[in-house]
Amino acid sequence: MSLFEPEMLAHERGERTERDDAKRPLAERMRPETLDGFIGQEHLLGPGKPLRAQIERDELTSMILWGPPGVGKTTLARLIARITRCDFIPFSAVLAGIKEIKAVMADAERNLRRGRRTVLFIDEIHRFNKAQQDAFLPYVERGDIILIGATTENPSFEVISALLSRARVHALRPLTEEEVVVLLKRALPVVKATASDELLRQVALYANGDARAAYNVLEMAATGAPGGEITEKVVEDSLQRKMLLYDKGGEEHYNLISALHKAVRSSDVDAALYWLVRMMEGGEDRLYIVRRMIRMAIEDIGLADPRAMEQAIAAMQTVHFLGQPEGDQALAQLAIYLSVAPKSDAAYQALNAVTAEVQSGRAEPVPMHIRNAVTKHMKKWGYGKGYEHAHKFDDALPGMECLPDSLAGREFYHPTQRGMEQRIAERLAEIRAKKAEKRGARSLDARATQED
Repeated sequence: MSLFEPEMLAHERGERTERDDAKRPLAERMRPETLDGFIGQEHLLGPGKPLRAQIERDELTSMILWGPPGVGKTTLARLIARITRCDFIPFSAVLAGIKEIKAVMADAERNLRRGRRTVLFIDEIHRFNKAQQDAFLPYVERGDIILIGATTENPSFEVISALLSRARVHALRPLTEEEVVVLLKRALPVVKATASDELLRQVALYANGDARAAYNVLEMAATGAPGGEITEKVVEDSLQRKMLLYDKGGEEHYNLISALHKAVRSSDVDAALYWLVRMMEGGEDRLYIVRRMIRMAIEDIGLADPRAMEQAIAAMQTVHFLGQPEGDQALAQLAIYLSVAPKSDAAYQALNAVTAEVQSGRAEPVPMHIRNAVTKHMKKWGYGKGYEHAHKFDDALPGMECLPDSLAGREFYHPTQRGMEQRIAERLAEIRAKKAEKRGARSLDARATQED
């Protein structure tokens, strides 16, 4: 008999063990026993969806469940084993090595000879090295086990290709605020407590799509709730932090991002940091914040400091790589950088001006001299005639006009005298002056030729 089997089988048969009591973590006690009781992941488990159909038809294959913490990866693996009547062996990539893998595989082979299938669930499979992952391959290939791996990291980078080719990757999404509230309402009778819908919504916002985090807050608050009534003060005491009013889908969401944007645009570094922290403490998605800050770098700083966009992209990668709370420092650093950077919306206004011209004017044909003559007939028709190659000029500045005749001479971009744009403005003035000089000389030559 498997080393893991007695406890596992009792659990999967629904029998109570010594751990099935009020001292078990709330997240464990709230695990659903049916797919209908599973909240979230409708794109995978909704009626008629492929994974649900595969489970209900008992046509299991090995799979990787990829998603952020607290979205139900372990719960789903347990449900799959229960519904398909497979033995369930949880296996931690943190604690196990090759020796333990071989022992578990031997148990699975014996089970299969007795007509019992085994679901081997590997939590944090990305922590296994290549040799450890390779050890599973022959057993997965022969069908000795149904491997279900769980990971918070992109499997394309963290799971070997041989294993990926034998397993289907299912991407799980963070739970929505509404889904977390549903789970919390279910848990209230279990913790013998009451709470208002608004307070549950604030806990859901704090959890940021992580059901386990939400359950932990509720359980801690219920322990300290006098008379079983969970109040905002109880939750704040449990978290040792203030519950800030913040609605990621409502007006306050837009008010705060607007405040952050306007503080950065106004070079008010202290206000920018304040509104940034208000959003982060309210549970805002960090990637949403950094996306908006990238826009600030483009829209309000632009070429006055071209490095602003580089800094913003670097912050985005840092936030994605480190997560919370370490990545929050990158957001603070970016807010400071953007606030003190010189400001210019000249590139933004230039794009708007060109867009307005294109949308309101006629679609002018491309001038013949800057068309490519890719066939001899096109060359005969005048394609490319009069084209001036920039590198044939000492200053790399031809005098030819590249705009259509009706727009010749139009200037859309007007750089400021701030930051790097001051140097750009000087260079642009030099370019435009030299081009105008060359066009003027060409015009005089043409007129002289006509007079002769």
